[in-house]
Formats: sequence, C-alpha cells, structure tokens
Amino acid sequence: MTSTVSSPEFIARLKALVLEAVEKDAPPGGLGDDEPLFGPEARLDLDSLDALQVSMAIQQHFGLRMPDSKDTRRAMTSIAHLAEHLAQAGKA
Repeated sequence: MTSTVSSPEFIARLKALVLEAVEKDAPPGGLGDDEPLFGPEARLDLDSLDALQVSMAIQQHFGLRMPDSKDTRRAMTSIAHLAEHLAQAGKA
C-alpha cells in the first residue's frame, strides 16, 4: 500500500511547488527526492529568503503554517523530508 505522501504524483507536485516558490528551474537531471535543498551540497543554492518563500507557499497551498524553527529547517532539508512533514501534519 502506497501512502499519499510517497506517491510520485504528490512528490512531483511538491517539487513543482518548491521550484515555483523560489522561482528556479529544476537542476540538470531533475531534482532528486532526497537531494539537499539548502547547504553547500544543494544544487539549487537556496538561501533563507527562499526558505521563507517555500514556507509561505506551503502555508498557502496546504494550510500548514511553518514557523521558523528547527522542525521547519529539518522538514526543508529535502523534498522527501518535506513530504513526510506534511504527512505527519495530516496535510498530504
């Protein structure tokens, strides 16, 4: 049984939402589910303003407020983490 959060459709929607929020194109080869979104290894080269834009998009799209906290930073480490965070909040 596949949960909604791990469905390819949900992951694809989440990737599109994040890329649209930060106004960037997917990196060559696409954005991996477990690929870091922030930090030195991140191909998207996102910063704190991008994190704010993503959190606002999540709130607007899913109705989940993401305050600036350790939980939020952990949730945004990758698309897979973000999907899991949404599932735990009952928003996926």
